[in-house]
Amino acid sequence: MLSKIIEDSKYIPKKFKYKLNNKLLTLSDEEKACTKPSWAYVFARDVAGADIGKCCEAAYRDPYWAYIFAREIPGADIGKCQEAACQDPFYAYYFAKNIPGFNIEKCQESAYKNPYYAYLFALDIPGADKKRCTQAYQGTDICYLK
Repeated sequence: MLSKIIEDSKYIPKKFKYKLNNKLLTLSDEEKACTKPSWAYVFARDVAGADIGKCCEAAYRDPYWAYIFAREIPGADIGKCQEAACQDPFYAYYFAKNIPGFNIEKCQESAYKNPYYAYLFALDIPGADKKRCTQAYQGTDICYLK
């Protein structure tokens, strides 16, 4: 039994998730890493020489990972990350708040879809069109937060 466990342990490092969780990824794992947004982010963060553009393409499939990628990975394409992140009002607001070099129009358009984030956008983001933001949350409970 012990000999079987020892023999099987030789193959564990070859499994992708094991390598991912134990920071053993190499450039040869890039293809597999770019199949999921979270894996692409971890790969770009942890592996020196990773193709940031290729990893970015995978991260764009999910608003959360697009936002995190833009925030954490040097050299990320801010425009493409913003486009993906702004599919969700929550990430549009946080993108505008935390990522330098964003396009305010794209973020604001998405934030208007949710009265709460329209309110926060008007409150926290310099240069926000406060009149349009106000129209988005007018007539909701958010009006009473002032």
